[in-house]
Amino acid sequence: MMTELSLVIPSYNEEAVLPETASRLVLLLKRLIADHMISADSRIYFVDDGSRDRTWELIETLHASHDMIRGIKLSRNHGHQNALLAGLLTVPGDVVISLDADLQDDIEVIPAMLAEHRNGAEIVYGVRKSRASDSLFKAYTARKYYQVLRYFGVEIVPDHADYRLMSRRALIELGNFHEVNLFLRGVIPLLGFKTAKTYYERHPRFAGQTKYPLHRMIALAFDGITSFSSVPLKWITWLGGLISFAAMLTGAWALIIKLFTDAAIPGWTSIVVPVYFLGGLQMLSLGIIGGYLAKIYSETKHRPRFIIEKTL
Repeated sequence: MMTELSLVIPSYNEEAVLPETASRLVLLLKRLIADHMISADSRIYFVDDGSRDRTWELIETLHASHDMIRGIKLSRNHGHQNALLAGLLTVPGDVVISLDADLQDDIEVIPAMLAEHRNGAEIVYGVRKSRASDSLFKAYTARKYYQVLRYFGVEIVPDHADYRLMSRRALIELGNFHEVNLFLRGVIPLLGFKTAKTYYERHPRFAGQTKYPLHRMIALAFDGITSFSSVPLKWITWLGGLISFAAMLTGAWALIIKLFTDAAIPGWTSIVVPVYFLGGLQMLSLGIIGGYLAKIYSETKHRPRFIIEKTL
């Protein structure tokens, strides 16, 4: 039997690019159906993540024009990762491929993904060949982003975002993860199963504005670290020991200066330096601990990760 394919595209304020994205994906699915690579039941699912523009209106119009196009409307903006999860856990299909709405992911590698699935891969990662289209700053920070995550013990595929194929078996197991602080790039490698990679050149954004500026990328990296690694907490312990040792050396130095020279400024060494240094260290440590406590707080409330308002 041929594979029933579902494409999941999270969409937030994507009215500028949505018609072109839908047009290209419909043509691709028709070609794959004609080539007997997928079944005629294959569909495209746009997930509207509480957009404030005409995104949902366009999805309704596209659905009325193309039977292949379906829509999932979330009750509010739940964030990209939760919108993606809503699609992955809701849509039917033997395999599901997730991709962004901005046409930066090369849809022409989808046949290669399907071929890898037929060869036994339960998960197929879309991986960028290079970062030639990025600025030097973007390319440098992206490399460091993956290096930092891997250093902290997060199992992640370098140069892979959320362009991937997942089998129904993998999706069922993904549904057993109930984390509120969601970082799918770190969760999915934990599933195990046989995986494969397909490589592609990432295109410039077709239209609209990026939804992941630098500050959001930093927040995503922090979420990845604190969701999958306790290394920062261990660092605080080691840092506390080192600072205590340094404080003893500083105290000995201040005592020597006081007893054997006339260069000491009364009270400066013993008060100002330790206060500023240890105060800054304590604030940093409390910030890291607070990040973990905030995640624990979110997890214990067991609030739903997404709420679906309407489907087409």
